Amino acid sequence: MIDERPGPTVETRLVAYEAGKATPRYDRLATEEPLEIRLRAGGESRTVAITMRTPGHDFELAAGFLHGEGILDDADALLGISFCIDRDVDAEQRYNIVNVDLAARTLPPLETLDRHFTTTSACGVCGKANLDALEARGLAVVESDLALDAATIVALPDRLRAAQGVFAQTGGLHAAALFDAAGTIAIVREDVGRHNAVDKVVGSMLIARRLPLAKSALFVSGRTSYEIVAKAVAARIPIVCAVSAPSSLAVDLARRFGVTLVGFVRGERFNVYAHDRRISGTPRT
Repeated sequence: MIDERPGPTVETRLVAYEAGKATPRYDRLATEEPLEIRLRAGGESRTVAITMRTPGHDFELAAGFLHGEGILDDADALLGISFCIDRDVDAEQRYNIVNVDLAARTLPPLETLDRHFTTTSACGVCGKANLDALEARGLAVVESDLALDAATIVALPDRLRAAQGVFAQTGGLHAAALFDAAGTIAIVREDVGRHNAVDKVVGSMLIARRLPLAKSALFVSGRTSYEIVAKAVAARIPIVCAVSAPSSLAVDLARRFGVTLVGFVRGERFNVYAHDRRISGTPRT
């Protein structure tokens, strides 16, 4: 049997209704399939998460997820990432299982990952105890001299949309992008899950040995959750911008860890919920 890797889109039949007329047609949908992340070290193996995702950049997704959870600090902690080719796994599922091999001789404590078994593409984490948990991991306030002009921020939605190839086909994907002070986008990743898109971005930078990201800002489609800000803190990203609103815990986390948090970037307006000193380069009291 030939292994067929799932793609980011699938074709579907539908009936379109317009002005009282029904027309059969075809359209493309964003693919949503499970990805199982297995962690391996010293001959041991454990499934640490199952997430619904859009296939593509799966190794980056796994690396970024594990970085955000404090399992992979940098590329030196990583021996390799591969798809599962075990004979007891159905061929059609082999590209839905990723093995992450650690450089360590034993698996690390994994209790903090229990909440991710199983997760959805839109899952989040609640509870203010998680703010304390980030500090317990040794994460400090994000320090950076990166600053953004207002004009750069309001231009981001159009720039992101222009770079979203799969969204243009389906209209059904979230995206995350890294950009610099001039608004130049360095990388864009798409996924049915906002958190997955961020993991793909961070994972790409980890594999390329480009962490930390103190000179980069993050732009995400949709709303900003606690977990997205937590991933930014772990990657040392000082500015997070989004098309929609942040959650209350996302704002609390941004204020506590020194992240500039921008929401409702639409048209010529946006709101700054935390640390506005980095906007337009003007310190504020």
